[in-house]
Amino acid sequence: MARLPRLVIPQQPHHLIQRGNNRQPIFREEVDYQHFLAWLKEAARFYQVAIHAYVLMPNHIHLLATPSDKLGLALMMQKVGRFYVPWFNHKYARTGGLFEGRFRTSLIDTDSYFLACSRYIELNPVRAGLVAAPLDYPWSSYAHHTGMRTDGLITDHLLYWGMGNTPFQREAAYSELVMQGIPQDEVDFVTTAVLKNQPLGSDTFKAELERKTKRQILPAKRGRPFREPIPPLPST
Repeated sequence: MARLPRLVIPQQPHHLIQRGNNRQPIFREEVDYQHFLAWLKEAARFYQVAIHAYVLMPNHIHLLATPSDKLGLALMMQKVGRFYVPWFNHKYARTGGLFEGRFRTSLIDTDSYFLACSRYIELNPVRAGLVAAPLDYPWSSYAHHTGMRTDGLITDHLLYWGMGNTPFQREAAYSELVMQGIPQDEVDFVTTAVLKNQPLGSDTFKAELERKTKRQILPAKRGRPFREPIPPLPST
């Protein structure tokens, strides 16, 4: 059965995950992360994809990004792969694919889940036990959002700007949001959506997507379809 095309809507945020093949490392040294980020920045600008948050884990990556058109996300990731994979293979004397097939993506209900998804992404190293606090991990956008450094890859979303009237207010508010942690049910909700290529949002949001895209998004109702009973024929 042919796979459905990804549900990508221009000017809407999407959560994207790309894993290493067989969960193998895709970054081994500091320079690997640096090269990947440089090529990602170049590809994002070329295909007009706004990156709002990211984390590069040893064997996978997460992005929160808004494409300007339907093809931007795929073309951006293809471009990064065309540069990074041959470079990585040559450096480590390996051959073959590095990434696990197609990346997975989840369209985000902006008002309800954008900041939750950003927090989810930047807390990933803490959940994985790599660091005690998100600021301790250098390969994410958390330091940018909290004013520790300026990251040229990041395009701040309007919801981030709305967290305060000054940079200090925004950075403090965002830090407080992340330091609250993320409930396990929210982690499961975000994870399930992206791994299944499903939108992340309420049933109302998904129903509206169904109407706009003419695609089934909400689960189909179980059981046989309802049919009106056939009235008996009149007696003669």
